[in-house]
Amino acid sequence: MSPSRLSRPAERGSAVRPGGGALRPLRTDEVELTGGLLHDWQRRNRQATVPHALAELRAAGNLDNLRRLLDPELGAYRGRYPFLDTDLYKTLEGLAYELGHDETPTGAREFFDEVVGLLEQVQAADGYLNSFFQDPQSTKKPWQDLAWGHELYNLGHLIQAAVAANRQLGDARLLGVARRFADLVVRKFGATGEQVVCGHPEVEMALVELYRETGVEDYLVQAQLFVERRGRGHLVHSTFPADYFQDNAPIRELPSVTGHAVRMAYLAAGAADVHLETGDASLFSALERLWDDMVATKLYITGGLGSRHSDEAIGDRYELPSERAYSETCAAIATMQWAWRMFLAGGDSKYLDVFETVLYNAYGVGLSAAGAAFFYDNPLQRRPDHEQRSGAESGGEPLRRSWFGCPCCPPNIIRWMAQLQDYLAAERDGTLYLCQYADARVTTETFAVTVRTAYPWNGDITITVDRAPDDEAGLALRIPAWAAAADVSVNGVAVGNEPDRGWLTVNRRFAAGDEVRLVLPMTPRAHGSHPYLDATRGAVAVARGPLVYCLEQQDAAAPVDDLLIGPTQVAEARVVPVEVVAGTPGQVVLDVTAGVAPTPADELYPVLTGRSADEGPAGSAQARLVPYFLWGNREAAAMRVWFRQS
Repeated sequence: MSPSRLSRPAERGSAVRPGGGALRPLRTDEVELTGGLLHDWQRRNRQATVPHALAELRAAGNLDNLRRLLDPELGAYRGRYPFLDTDLYKTLEGLAYELGHDETPTGAREFFDEVVGLLEQVQAADGYLNSFFQDPQSTKKPWQDLAWGHELYNLGHLIQAAVAANRQLGDARLLGVARRFADLVVRKFGATGEQVVCGHPEVEMALVELYRETGVEDYLVQAQLFVERRGRGHLVHSTFPADYFQDNAPIRELPSVTGHAVRMAYLAAGAADVHLETGDASLFSALERLWDDMVATKLYITGGLGSRHSDEAIGDRYELPSERAYSETCAAIATMQWAWRMFLAGGDSKYLDVFETVLYNAYGVGLSAAGAAFFYDNPLQRRPDHEQRSGAESGGEPLRRSWFGCPCCPPNIIRWMAQLQDYLAAERDGTLYLCQYADARVTTETFAVTVRTAYPWNGDITITVDRAPDDEAGLALRIPAWAAAADVSVNGVAVGNEPDRGWLTVNRRFAAGDEVRLVLPMTPRAHGSHPYLDATRGAVAVARGPLVYCLEQQDAAAPVDDLLIGPTQVAEARVVPVEVVAGTPGQVVLDVTAGVAPTPADELYPVLTGRSADEGPAGSAQARLVPYFLWGNREAAAMRVWFRQS
């Protein structure tokens, strides 16, 4: 029997398992998605995305890069980046979850065992592991270029895969590999070692999780050192300035989230992990300030983070262009990682509101409906002649791609999709918190409930108590910030409690069979934008529940750039269940009657004569708005999230 076929551990721990903080996230074995959209996403991951990614990784040479360290005759290192091992590690993390299911992806067990075996064989005697830098013919040596070498970033993803394998499968092989590498880092870069940081934060949250898994305090100390050192002149910058690396100031002094979006959110998530274990109040205060500023001035309405293609960076406050939104899929995942840790630390539902927005929009859009094509960047507008591009590649395809030269996003999607259940619920002091709504079974030592809902398509959520604590307990229901009101009842009797920090908590002596019903209004909403946000000033976006909607040209009777939509049209929108993409039932679209603007003048910059540029509609046209995460699954055409206002 191969090591990965060992019996599952009695308890399958969640991806994040803090020792401190306000709340305990439920374990993987305590939450099961049983139906609905998120369940369908996980099934798609298992049946389509994972097999596709395994084939792409083999074809791209990721495994050969490890094999050639044993057999140089296999040829040169394949790929232009020194961090391609991480694509294997992120995939292994996802596979650790998938192999814990009764249904496993085709070829997943073989791939998992093959890669783990290779890693055990090629790891250096001192614990170092990186197929690019271990190459005797590499032009760079280990640790020579910390700004761009990504060696510690590699270690971070290796650790997270190792922890997942140990928690989900009871397979400690990868944990041994990761610890040997981590021990080398502690010896080399610890308190008495070289004062350095990695150019790409990520290892910080991984080291904290390794501490949680092993109890070895050196790993927590090392994570804390990396967080505290950043911004103090320990990194040699090249290509981009200090703020790209979040190295322009210590994290407590950063005026705003800045630089490369994925790096920023990974750093903040790691710092939040350090706070969870150390209780450092000043660190949490700084993170809360950065979070609030980001949400107020730098997030797209979809939850996307990053407005600049040139350096995959966040940009200035209110710099949020629609057609040039970078909004990298990896940044969406990183933002959710940060949000989850902030929630665990403070219990405030505002972090989960952003998590939800990102999940259903900026993250959901990154993968095709069929599960085998990906967006790297996620614009909020597509011009008819736009080509989808990413990284340094030339040219581009009209829509999603099957793989990338820098394929960081696809494996990241895989691992996050596989562990979605880890972010649905938490508990504290006898209260069960339902953080996201989906068809699910939630089972703790004292509480067991079944959740039934068609969310996010419908706002009706029913929680049936299957087993109850002996004494009074609490069931905390998140009331999303978008919900103008919420009705809660227990066994048909209305509950008059008011939400506190976004939570409506039902406290009572529950009994098996009790039914708690939450009804959230799903009225379509028209959103404007801050007047400082020049790119969308005066425009309107449409949302319903947690979903942002968009319009693709094939669903409009006039050019999307000419359509005029205002709050009145949104309020009168018809909510229609339909299959936007064949074979994916249960979706909800919004049909509107939009105005059509007069034909514009030919001049790019006409002289103004005192008359309004938009004189009102010259007619009307029918248009069908679809959820943003579903755009780009049909033929390439123009698309808009923000519309000219009628």
